[in-house]
Amino acid sequence: MKRILLLFAVLLAMTGSHIKAEGTAADETHIRIYDGAVFYDGYRMADNPDSLLQDGILRHSCSLYSTRLSDEQLDKIGETLRLDVVIDALCDNYDRIGNINIALTKKGAEKYNPSETQRIEIGRFITPFMNKNKQPSSVPYTYDISYLSTLLRDRELRDVHDFWLELEVFGIPYDANKKIAGCADRNDVFAGNLELVTDSPAAPTTGNVLVPIVIKKPEYIGANLNNYHKEATDTLGKTTKTYTFNVPTDVEDAQLVLITSNHGANTGGEEYSRRWHFVYVDGELALTYRPGRDSCEPFRKYNTQGNLIYGKTAMSDKEWQSFSNWCPGDVIDNRIISLGAYKAGEHKVMIRVPSARFQGKQGDIPVSLYFQGLTEGKIEVSGVEEIQGAGNGGSIVLQDGFIRIAGDSEVRCAEVYTVAGELVWRQWNANDIPVNVTGSGVFVVCVEFADGTAVAKKVML
Repeated sequence: MKRILLLFAVLLAMTGSHIKAEGTAADETHIRIYDGAVFYDGYRMADNPDSLLQDGILRHSCSLYSTRLSDEQLDKIGETLRLDVVIDALCDNYDRIGNINIALTKKGAEKYNPSETQRIEIGRFITPFMNKNKQPSSVPYTYDISYLSTLLRDRELRDVHDFWLELEVFGIPYDANKKIAGCADRNDVFAGNLELVTDSPAAPTTGNVLVPIVIKKPEYIGANLNNYHKEATDTLGKTTKTYTFNVPTDVEDAQLVLITSNHGANTGGEEYSRRWHFVYVDGELALTYRPGRDSCEPFRKYNTQGNLIYGKTAMSDKEWQSFSNWCPGDVIDNRIISLGAYKAGEHKVMIRVPSARFQGKQGDIPVSLYFQGLTEGKIEVSGVEEIQGAGNGGSIVLQDGFIRIAGDSEVRCAEVYTVAGELVWRQWNANDIPVNVTGSGVFVVCVEFADGTAVAKKVML
């Protein structure tokens, strides 16, 4: 296997445009999939007022909808592919989790059971705190998913499978019933709009290999990754989970697509603590990252309902970086781990978040992960930046018996981990780390700067 690269997925900037009708504008083709689909109280799973509508939407519950992609729609897909979602405010005024999935069913099936079907998550977002009576009353989310274009155009897959595009938005109306004018006694929470945006139709493909590994569980079904539930961790007390998958054939190029977000709004909850995440593929450290934006201020305008996250006045970048894992009104990153050529057989992915606490045994980290490969050719991924141990103005080098840290900002915290994810050293405001404090071997140095930027690098000590 080729040396695994450390990669971060960089999503496209947010757009303010709303859903357009299906058709062609300039050099883009817009394929509308959902148009104002109304979602209802997620805890009343089967009590769906729209369940009998003849609109082509398969309603699995009040929060999970699915639409089959027709041959005509799939035939329009070109080399580039963008996913645009707009969520309209109804009677949920809190920050909720939403996501977009692809399900592969038997060709011609009229319905399917999500728990028994191959599904992958292709985008995740957090709704803002919205008052439907204030403007803006909708929020846009955009994802570059061009790496899925070749998969959706695969004629061999399309001969045996139908592709369904799922939109899942979990919400509850109970607070809005009391606080939002016009929401008393209502149970509609959000309306969803979704379209695919592509360029000129491209030729059919072959040789795509897709292996769903894990898809996040909604909060009403079961535990995701945490350290206190026996199904959510390899070892109770540690936030470590191993996922096993089988690749059916050798491939020339492959990647893993990973989505995680930290949740737990209780005092000291995981939503408010930025943690280093370590991802291992077949025992080798493949990705180190710490979630969180430089600032959530760009999304303040969508948070029209007062809340304790945004407060009443703008906050500095430093303030945001002190507690926010994600921003209400923003997407959650799709992270790409490039594998290169990859052999058939059994493989393992392990995720560790060693500093996670889950105070009061609350909260979790929903994980979605899938393998994508090509038997011939290379997966083209746009918007991906290779991280080589230095970024955001920071660098880590070995010099004169010390690990020297330099950056455009002062060091706030430096940590040294074993490659197994165990913390062996932490120091605040330290630009130099004595090499001998950690012994010898391969370690990971993780640094947070005062301006909120961060960098991680493997070093041999």
